[in-house]
Amino acid sequence: MSPIKIGAIEIEFPVVLAALAGYSDLPYRLICRSCGAAYTTTEAMLDRQVAVEIRRRRKMTRIDDADRPVAGQIMGTGPATMAEAAAGLRELGFDVIDLNFACPVRKVISRKRGGYLMDDPDLALEIVRAVIDAVPDRPVTIKLRRAFRASDEAHAAFWKIAGGAFEAGVAAISVHARSVDQKYSGRADWGFLAKVKREFPDRTIIGSGDIHTAADALRMIAETGVDGVAAARGAIGNPWIFRQARDLAAGREPFMPTLDDQRELILRHFRLASDAYGPKRAVRIIHNFGIRYARVHPHPAKTRAAFYHIRTEKDLLTLMDTWYR
Repeated sequence: MSPIKIGAIEIEFPVVLAALAGYSDLPYRLICRSCGAAYTTTEAMLDRQVAVEIRRRRKMTRIDDADRPVAGQIMGTGPATMAEAAAGLRELGFDVIDLNFACPVRKVISRKRGGYLMDDPDLALEIVRAVIDAVPDRPVTIKLRRAFRASDEAHAAFWKIAGGAFEAGVAAISVHARSVDQKYSGRADWGFLAKVKREFPDRTIIGSGDIHTAADALRMIAETGVDGVAAARGAIGNPWIFRQARDLAAGREPFMPTLDDQRELILRHFRLASDAYGPKRAVRIIHNFGIRYARVHPHPAKTRAAFYHIRTEKDLLTLMDTWYR
């Protein structure tokens, strides 16, 4: 499979980790890297939040040499604050600046951030131009949805933002094949992704939506012609999806983690989270992730129930001995 180009950056395998609120922090990005993810993106950060994150070196702005190339994703309402946040991420060493115009969460929309910009293309393009001016030596990418409303069959705002962004110098766009008001319901419109690639044949287009398995990722590339695929919900609790995609692309049987593989990875995730946040918070993180990790266990329902009840590191180790031997 062909690598993805984002500006001067070459990503050697086209199935990458999407920005995942509450999940794609540094520890989990490193876990996904160990399973074959060639490119990752942070959780979405508010433009005004970035300055605080930088001063305190908090969780969202942490990067590691083992996690490159990496994009820092920001969302906000004003060109000036978004440009300031982008410049801050550049100073911290992020390889790519990614702008979120896609988040469908009601609180985000009501504050005119994220997916709200799909209903205000002029403001979206002002933000794009301001950010590009602020970070001339970094590739800038944007995350879009196909429309703000599912009833919008012309997708006029999408085409205006996408075309204007490429003219302004954006290096790539990531397109979620649902509308903002759909959130995550219904089927993603992969046919729309094919239209986008036909409209911009020489540009880098990354698709997302309904990527539940490695086979889905490769099928999206084959059916739509997009250059790459961002795995989102399909990668939560299954970081092996990246290794499985590589296996399928090479004509091999996809890797299926044994209980020992799962145990080793979960405990490594706990250690990484402990290093980043301390063991007490790391237990809460693995509590949340464990519910997702359980879906690849031979007894998912019982294992998921066990993760619900862990409160201490000792509880976690007992669970490992009980369910992952």
